[in-house]
Amino acid sequence: MTALWHIFRLILREQPAALWRGALLSLVVLLMGVALLGLSGWFITAAAAAGLAGLGAVFDVFRPSAMVRFLALGRAAARYGERVLTHDATLRALEVLRLRLLAGFMAASHARMIRIRGAQALNRLTADIDALDGVPLRLILPVTAGVLTQLVAFAVLWWLVGLPVAAWILVGYVAGTALVFWRTVRHTAALSRRAEAAAQAFRSRLIDLVRARSDLAIYGRLAAQAQHVQAADDRRRDLRHRQDRAERRAGAALQAVGALVAGGALWIGVALAQVGDITPALAALGFFAALALAETVLPLRRAASDLGRMIEAARRVSRDIATPLPAARAAGSAEGDLQIEDVTLHRPMTRTPIVSTLSLSVAPGECIAITGPSGKGKSTLLLAVAGLHPVAAGRIALGGLPITDWGETALRRHVTLLPQRSALMAGTVAETLRLAAPEAGDETLWQVLEAVRLAPVLRARDGLETKIGTRGAGLSGGEGRRLALARALLRRPKLLLLDEPTEGLDDPTAGAVLEGIRGWLPRAAILIAAHRGVEKAFADRVVGLE
Repeated sequence: MTALWHIFRLILREQPAALWRGALLSLVVLLMGVALLGLSGWFITAAAAAGLAGLGAVFDVFRPSAMVRFLALGRAAARYGERVLTHDATLRALEVLRLRLLAGFMAASHARMIRIRGAQALNRLTADIDALDGVPLRLILPVTAGVLTQLVAFAVLWWLVGLPVAAWILVGYVAGTALVFWRTVRHTAALSRRAEAAAQAFRSRLIDLVRARSDLAIYGRLAAQAQHVQAADDRRRDLRHRQDRAERRAGAALQAVGALVAGGALWIGVALAQVGDITPALAALGFFAALALAETVLPLRRAASDLGRMIEAARRVSRDIATPLPAARAAGSAEGDLQIEDVTLHRPMTRTPIVSTLSLSVAPGECIAITGPSGKGKSTLLLAVAGLHPVAAGRIALGGLPITDWGETALRRHVTLLPQRSALMAGTVAETLRLAAPEAGDETLWQVLEAVRLAPVLRARDGLETKIGTRGAGLSGGEGRRLALARALLRRPKLLLLDEPTEGLDDPTAGAVLEGIRGWLPRAAILIAAHRGVEKAFADRVVGLE
C-alpha cells in the first residue's frame, strides 16, 4: 500500500487543483444522494401521516418538493463535474508519469537498457501505467469520499433520528464493507496479478507471431505458433472471467451489506417510533438514508478485484521513476589521447573479473584492434570506454578528463559506439541515416554510403528511398551492418568504437569498408574489437586480451 500512496501523491502533485475539486464534488454527490433519498422518504411518509390525520390541507409540500428537485439536479451536475475533473486530472498526471518513467529508463545502466528493449518490457511499461489510473479513480477518491460521507451522515442522523440508528448504519457499513473488501482482496490479489501476466504473455506471443510470420511460414511453424497464441489468449480469458466473477460476488456481498444495514435501520427506527422517541417520518428518513449510503461502498468492488494488479504496477513504477536523472557535468574536450590505465572490468551483474589491469593509449588518427577469444571482454571494454559499463578499478580518460566526469551530451557528441547488434527501424534508408544527422543533405548521405561501399547496392534499388522493414528486414546481414556503420560515421566522432564492424562481409569488401572509415574520419581515434584478420591488418597496433 505504500507504493500506491506514493503514486497517488505523485498524481496529486501534478494535478492538485483538479483532484481536490473532483474529490469535493465526489463528496457533494454522495451527500446529495443520501439527502435526496432520505428527504424523499421523510416527505412521502410525513405527507401520508398528515393525510391520515386530516392535516393534508395545511401540510407544506412546496419546500420539501423544491428541495428534492434541487438535490436531484444538483447531484447530476456535481456528478458530471466530478467525472470530468477527476478523469482529466488523472489522464494528465499519467502522461507525466509516463514521461518520468521513460526518463528513468533513459538514466538506467546500459545492462538494464538492453533488457528493456524487448516487446514484453515495453508492454509492461504501458500496462503498468494503464493500471495506475485506478489508484485515484477507483481507490483513493471513492474511499475518502465514502468515509467522509458516512461520518457526516452519522452526525446528521444522530441529530435528526437518534444515536441507535446512526450508530447501526455507521458500524454496519464500516464493518461489513471491511469484511467484504478483505475477503475479496485475499482471493483476487494473486488472481489479478496472474491475469495481467497472462495478458502480457498473450501480447508478446502475438507480436512474435506477427513479426516472425515469414520465417515461421518457411519453417512450417506458423500454425504451431498460432496455437501458442490461442492458448495464451484462452488462459487470459479464463483468468479474466474468474476475476470478473470475483468482482460480481463482491458487488453482491456489498449489496447484501446495504440491505442488511437498511433493514436493521428500519427495525430500529420502527422500534423507536413505537415508543414515541421519534416520528414515523424520521424512521423512514433513517431507512432511506441507509439505502442511499450503499452508494458509498459499491464502487469498492472494482478496486478490490484490481488491487493486486495496481500494487504490483505501483511498486515497479515507483522503483523506476525514483531513479534520479544524472546531474549535468562538465563538457570535456576530445582533443587528446584515449587513456586506459590499469583498468579492471567485471562481467555484467557479477564481481567476476573479465579484464584485469589493462593499460593502453589511443592517439587521434590511430587505430587499435583488441583481440582475444570470445568472452574475454572485448565488447565489455568498448562499453566501458563509452561510459556504459562500470570500471571496477583503474581509470579511463578522454582528453585528460575521466569518462565518468564527462557530461552525457558532450560524451555522445564525441564518442560513438557501433555494437554487435544495432537497431534498424522500419522506414527508408534516408530516414535511418538522418537519425544520426537530421540536417544532412542527400549528397552527404551518398558520400557516407560510398564510404561503407553500400551506395552501388542502393542505387540498384530505390536509392535513399529504399524501404527497410523492422530490424532491417529487406537487407542482408552485411548490408544492414554497413547501414548501421554509415549512421555511426555521420556523427563524425572524435573516438569511434567498433565491435566486429565487418561481420558478414567478404575480405575484399571488408578491407574497402575499413579504408572508407579511415577516409571519412582521418583524425578520429578508432578502437576495434576484432576477430578477423582483415581488421587486425588494418589496425596500427594489435592488443590481445588473454
